[in-house]
Amino acid sequence: MNGNTLDILLVEDNPNDAELALRALKKSGVANNIYVAIDGEQALDFLYCRNQYSNNDPNNPPKLILLDLKLPKIDGLEVLKTIKEDPNKKTIPVIILTSSILEKDMVASYQYGVNSYIQKPVDFNQFVEAVNQIGLYWLLLNKLP
Repeated sequence: MNGNTLDILLVEDNPNDAELALRALKKSGVANNIYVAIDGEQALDFLYCRNQYSNNDPNNPPKLILLDLKLPKIDGLEVLKTIKEDPNKKTIPVIILTSSILEKDMVASYQYGVNSYIQKPVDFNQFVEAVNQIGLYWLLLNKLP
């Protein structure tokens, strides 16, 4: 991702959900540069320019992070906590996009500083529309410092 502005970091271990999200975002035209991390460890390595991402520019973070909760290696809540505790990363909007309906997951997400918590719709068209609306709001309407 050297030199390019990254619009979205999508952290999703389910390839079907990742593909749906990518199609919805690209169809809406709000996000051109999207990187998909398949687990929490890869997401943090990407954000902190570690290991295989050591050539990434640490001064070019994503504009938005779409984060699943149930991830291999490092779960989404731990990724969220790490981002929101870091003074250099905490202003990046993080949207939880999860199938979890557990109240404790939602409460923990907000306690760690999530910007929004969205349960993935089961219906394909509703899922596409939800992702489209996320992109429109967070990339076009929302203003960041």
